[in-house]
Amino acid sequence: MTTLSIDWNKMNNLVPAVVQDHHSGQVLMLGYMNPEALAVTLESGKVTFYSRSKDRLWTKGESSGNVLTLVSIGTDCDNDAILVQATPAGPTCHLGNTSCFNDLDNQPFLGKLAQVVAARRGADPDSSYTAKLLAGNPRRVAQKVGEEGVEVALAAATNDRENLLDETADLLYHLTVLLEQQQLPLPEVIARLAQRHK
Repeated sequence: MTTLSIDWNKMNNLVPAVVQDHHSGQVLMLGYMNPEALAVTLESGKVTFYSRSKDRLWTKGESSGNVLTLVSIGTDCDNDAILVQATPAGPTCHLGNTSCFNDLDNQPFLGKLAQVVAARRGADPDSSYTAKLLAGNPRRVAQKVGEEGVEVALAAATNDRENLLDETADLLYHLTVLLEQQQLPLPEVIARLAQRHK
């Protein structure tokens, strides 16, 4: 973690802290931190706020168990707001939603696609192509990923941009289905990519 330079005086020792899902990029919630909340967050690795209504420090998930595990933290250009990247353990919102901003379309589309595909598990295979793939032989989904990968390569080799766009979309869709069928969550793949990046 880098040392943070925060202008605590600008807002009477309290700054807004936006929390973002480290893997999906989805904005999860907004809270407020004072110097003590920031210190506890950095020391414990659990995102902690100053609760204005309770007039005390409050660690997210202290009663629900839906903690936010700190991944990184930084400030905006004016040093009067904090951006926290965290890994959530369950829904962040007290209403049971993934995000407190559930009415906003703020989740990257691949995360949404993974949720839609997961929701098709157990659906009627006759009414959904995705459900049919999930219920079928895993080799069929793996074969589709291979076919789409070859089609992406061919489209790129022939400089067919429009076909490359379509085939890449097909590949990402079938890869998402394969990950769901194999019960390998997309955030785990993203985490592995991030790990390799370091």
